[in-house]
Amino acid sequence: MLDLKLIRSDPERVKAALARRGAAGQVDELLTLDARRRALLPEVEEAQAERKTLSKQIGEAKGAGEDAEELMAAVATLKGRIESGKEELEVVEAELGKLALSLPNLPDPEAPEGMTEDDAVVVREVGEPTKFDFEPRDHLEIGTELGLIDMEVAARLSGARFAYLKGDLVMLELALVRFAIELAREQGHEPVVPPVLVREEALEGTGYLPEARDQIYEIPKDELFLSGTSEVGLAGLHADEILEAEALPLRYCAFSTCFRREAGAAGRDTRGIFRVHQFDKVEMFSFVEPAESAAEHERLLATEERILTELELPYRVVNVAVGDLGAPAAKKYDCEAWIPSQRRYRELTSCSNTTDYQARRLGCRYRPGEGEAPQAVHTLNGTAVAVGRTIIALIENRQERDGGFTLPNTLHRYGSPERISPQ
Repeated sequence: MLDLKLIRSDPERVKAALARRGAAGQVDELLTLDARRRALLPEVEEAQAERKTLSKQIGEAKGAGEDAEELMAAVATLKGRIESGKEELEVVEAELGKLALSLPNLPDPEAPEGMTEDDAVVVREVGEPTKFDFEPRDHLEIGTELGLIDMEVAARLSGARFAYLKGDLVMLELALVRFAIELAREQGHEPVVPPVLVREEALEGTGYLPEARDQIYEIPKDELFLSGTSEVGLAGLHADEILEAEALPLRYCAFSTCFRREAGAAGRDTRGIFRVHQFDKVEMFSFVEPAESAAEHERLLATEERILTELELPYRVVNVAVGDLGAPAAKKYDCEAWIPSQRRYRELTSCSNTTDYQARRLGCRYRPGEGEAPQAVHTLNGTAVAVGRTIIALIENRQERDGGFTLPNTLHRYGSPERISPQ
């Protein structure tokens, strides 16, 4: 949620920033509603105060045996004004709240122009795209042939875009998770296993509602939702809290299964386990003072890059364009690994600075110093390992002519096999 005081004090700056995201038109409507609310509040309060005074006078008049009909008529008129004012105020506040929740975050000036993933700007490339002296195959063909991936049985059980991972691929997943969590923990992130069923206010607080409702699995009977990222659970750890400045930064990493409907993704990346409805992920999350969020963003990105480097994957970092940021992010980096079967880089991890956008919605504040008024913290998130996509990148980049593939040394001590070979 944006700072309403900022919008009031500098509307043109806010409109210019939101124009980059195609959302400037909503600012004037929000200011109109805010102005009406601010006008209504004193009107209702003054009418209530006047009614209280007249009611006291009525009591005094009756006690003295005097006629109070005129005073009573005035009170009746005030009652009508108060009731109609409260009704209008309720409508205005509901519309104002709905509109405020729908506005995206102000983009960082360094976020590139553009509305799609193709408009992202390449920051750097690390390693060379993998070359083979044979025609490389994709992860699904290799995984199916080795008996490691079964999408046909999963489809009979759950429908399209679900998968069974089996055998050594399960050991690889567990190794990836343990590796990522231990590396993140070295960087000061406390491990967490969060709930995956969350309430609507948790998704509103992180900015996924109302924008992404069609991507979220809903359980109406229980008024719960299946979380699409453990970012939601981690952000909620300090909702409605006032933190002390000396407690910051607070850093966490979570392992969870995630669920996304992938509405509108039919025919796009639907082969194999690249874009599925259920996947596992290790997510990093930070609560920091506002002055530290830019540096924390770079620190999270460095951790993501270290993971990809230790996994020996060729990758590139891109600065995501404003139109592709998603509502909560002011700036976002994606790390994209080279996928040989597609002959291009594809997103493995992302890393976002959401500034004070989520914290305002969640009521997460900190006290800068003794006696100072609380301020909103800044929150950031970054994917340590998206398990399915990382498995794809490892299989495809490390495949060998006989249909097997090797795995990087860094994973062996966490239980990963050194090589997965055809039987």
